[in-house]
Amino acid sequence: FFGPTSRKGTMAFRRSLVSLCQAARRVEIYDVTLRDGMQGLGMALSLPDKLRVAEMLDSLGFDYIEGGYPLSNPKDQEFFKEVRKLNLRKSKVAAFGMTTRKGVAPENDEGMKALLKSQAPAVTIVGKTWDLHVETVIQCSLQQNLDMIGDTIRFFDGKVDDVFYDAEHFFDGYRANPEYAIQTLKAAMDAGATRLILCDTNGGTLPSQIIENINALQKALGTDIKLGIHVHNDGGLAVANTLSAVEAGCYQVQGTINGFGERCGNVDLTTIIGNLRLKMGYDCLAENAVPKLTTLSKTLYELTNTVPNTGQPFVGAAAFAHKGGMHVHAVAKIPHSYEHINPDLVGNQRRILMSELSGHSNVDALLGKKFGGLDKKFKAGVVARIAELENQGYQFESAQASFELLVHEMLNGKPIKYWQLDSYRCAVSRTVDGPDRSACDGRTNTHAIVKLRVDRFVQHHIADGDGPVHALDTAVRKAVRQYYPELDEVKLADYNVRVVNPSKSTGAKVRVLGDFAIKKQDGTSRTITTIGVHENIIIASLLVIQDAFTYHLLESGVRPLDYIPPASSGKQLEWNYIGDGVEGVKKAHVNVD
Repeated sequence: FFGPTSRKGTMAFRRSLVSLCQAARRVEIYDVTLRDGMQGLGMALSLPDKLRVAEMLDSLGFDYIEGGYPLSNPKDQEFFKEVRKLNLRKSKVAAFGMTTRKGVAPENDEGMKALLKSQAPAVTIVGKTWDLHVETVIQCSLQQNLDMIGDTIRFFDGKVDDVFYDAEHFFDGYRANPEYAIQTLKAAMDAGATRLILCDTNGGTLPSQIIENINALQKALGTDIKLGIHVHNDGGLAVANTLSAVEAGCYQVQGTINGFGERCGNVDLTTIIGNLRLKMGYDCLAENAVPKLTTLSKTLYELTNTVPNTGQPFVGAAAFAHKGGMHVHAVAKIPHSYEHINPDLVGNQRRILMSELSGHSNVDALLGKKFGGLDKKFKAGVVARIAELENQGYQFESAQASFELLVHEMLNGKPIKYWQLDSYRCAVSRTVDGPDRSACDGRTNTHAIVKLRVDRFVQHHIADGDGPVHALDTAVRKAVRQYYPELDEVKLADYNVRVVNPSKSTGAKVRVLGDFAIKKQDGTSRTITTIGVHENIIIASLLVIQDAFTYHLLESGVRPLDYIPPASSGKQLEWNYIGDGVEGVKKAHVNVD
């Protein structure tokens, strides 16, 4: 479905979706981010972060939140203790564990005791479905495994609200020995399992096989069995497999936010939820959850300190980004000609990118409201200048502030300046006095010296810093703050460096991107991004800082001082600056007395 672009139309469209979902089959969403998701490479969440995620998932109406394996580590044990204090209203917390050990009664098994001690209202038990694992991994007979499954599920009967049985390697096991795979599920079902979860643990099953195997299972055990699906993405088919399973009759979907997980990850629940609610008409989560998916995705990337997948469906930064001039032209007229849904429906937004592939339509889309009235010749010049700079290593796709400054400079005929930088110097000194006298031992001192002119006043300052970029930033601020106190509102929030031409090794040109958080005194805030490219990383970083300061001052309505005062005083001078919008070059007068 593609929602209307007007607010009134969008609301009506959402109400129609809600009405459709109320009449549709509900699909339970079971999140395993806090356990299975953390098995991914480099993934970890602190206890406070795990609790924060649980609160977010609860607010969106996730049916189940798997908190972890209480026997595995103290942090998971503490989570189950602390999560009870959160008073979750919509979600049930689930504890994960394995079947009782071979030859051990459930009441004597430490794993079973830990699950009960967690006081989780739901318990998920994983068991062996593939005869290969039964005979070669846990090394017991096929019947012993069936007994272990049944005994474990029965042990929790009446002790918890829900007992889910995760049939590990179900699809591999079914292909190897279909009769035995079905027997394992029947053992769990007869023992009272609330749901039978079919796991594609190796992530290599095809959608057609998913449907075929589920149909066979329903034929053997009855169409009224309550099935769930939990797939991995090793074949790149996790989303397709999950949606196929739902259409084949699965009532529950297990997965992680952003597809986090071991190897190639689990199925991405943001994509699943977007498709279930917006494309397939199934009921899941709370009514207001879908517009918050993008925020949820971003928060998990931030908490896990992982790089976001810009191409992630529905919620990625590039999910609704348009670069080609023909595409931008079409989207401006008919959004759904190049967008499968209205990005507002999932809390995302449309992005128009500028690059060497762009055309006049990109310039209009990016600058139309702010720089109205640009003629075709000027827009052609902007596109040509972008192509020239991208050939040098610049990329303006994520650096909107630097792109707007470029347009300002082209309109003004020269760079916009609030001060004239005369010279600067950075120095890093280190006293190596560690036991092995390595570069990591000893004391480091970094300072920057900046000399610049604001109007006719020379400022010469030195500042220390944790590193050369910090020292330069501090020195420039000291030099200009008395003239431009607005710069106190600008703080560096993120800093990224990429090598442009790696063949040059350590002499390569680098591209620096800086995200700056701006918090004004009236409480409003925003983030701007600027770019700098140079062979010297310090110079590239200074370009980033200067662009951020200049852009903020310009947006704040502060007039630039881009002139050099004469030696004589008392003379009235003319100087040029860009006003709000594009009203041409304005004139103003300043008395230098």
